Amino acid sequence: MSRMASKALVLFMAASFLLLSTMASSNEEEEIFMEALAKPPVKAPAPAPAPVKAPPPTLPPVSITECPRLCGVRCSKHSRKNHCTRVCTTCCQRCKCVPPGTYGNKEMCGKCYTDMTTHGGRLKCP
Repeated sequence: MSRMASKALVLFMAASFLLLSTMASSNEEEEIFMEALAKPPVKAPAPAPAPVKAPPPTLPPVSITECPRLCGVRCSKHSRKNHCTRVCTTCCQRCKCVPPGTYGNKEMCGKCYTDMTTHGGRLKCP
């Protein structure tokens, strides 16, 4: 054999070896991928249930005739008593409730009282 033919033979054998080893590794990767697809996915543990908050105590409904007196107490320390009393009376008539005290405790009257808003989107009830 000539020197050129032996180099070509060596190159051919090296190329064949590389081609076969690449095909073998891609077949192994393909088998691993197919095995992974065949296995069912591992389920994550179920999250712990969220603690249930007890709803705040709600007040019994008041009659509409009691609204001015209750709102007078509610607005007694307000800087704008007339405005507060007028708004409070509206909230009382719609929601049938006035929170105790002069400030806060709105959640005791429920969503009607806490979520009522003005035309401008601000909370209405004092």
